[in-house]
Amino acid sequence: MDSIRGVGAVIVAAGSSERMGGVDKISCLLKGKPLLAWSVDVCQECPVVQQIVIVLQEHNMRLGESLVQERGWTKASVCLGGPKRQDSAKEGMKRLRDCRWAVMHDGARPFLTPELIWNGVEAARETGAAVAAVPVKDTIKLADDGGLVTATLERRRLWAIQTPQVFALDVIAQAYQELTTEVSDDAAAVELGEGAVKLYMGSYRNIKVTTSEDLMLAEVLAQYG
Repeated sequence: MDSIRGVGAVIVAAGSSERMGGVDKISCLLKGKPLLAWSVDVCQECPVVQQIVIVLQEHNMRLGESLVQERGWTKASVCLGGPKRQDSAKEGMKRLRDCRWAVMHDGARPFLTPELIWNGVEAARETGAAVAAVPVKDTIKLADDGGLVTATLERRRLWAIQTPQVFALDVIAQAYQELTTEVSDDAAAVELGEGAVKLYMGSYRNIKVTTSEDLMLAEVLAQYG
């Protein structure tokens, strides 16, 4: 890993937390630590990450700035996000300096590890874009608007996509520059531009906290995992 240079991390935490019942999830305490701090702490301690940009909603900017000071995040700065996730991602990327690689990560995924970052950069060297993913365990069916099954998908080819998603900075910047529609993750922007995206093994622990039930699961993982 000594050969990896120029890695910047963008922690996107500007969501609305609509499915948390009005609770702002990034400030929720997980084992006594704000949810946001879990992933930023890992990036701060990861030797290959040279810069961290934390993207927040306006009402959380003061919280982010306080955490930067209190937790000694010497690599980190905060910036204001946009109305959509892709707008927030672009705002964060614009603030990366002297970085060749962009590690895009959801602030609501607390169980980031250095290995997920390292493995992502290594995988991205092949195509310029790589995403953490895990094989789907359940059978997945397609349905029409009336709830009738139209197809059963081949499970062995299905992957659940996570973050981090790692890109050569010029690849993801160009993909977003050319984007004309809304996408649900950064990799989709590259895919729409007909770029190749490499999957690499994520972790079933690497959950995203979207609902209060997810937060309860995260508490169990933090306590016993």
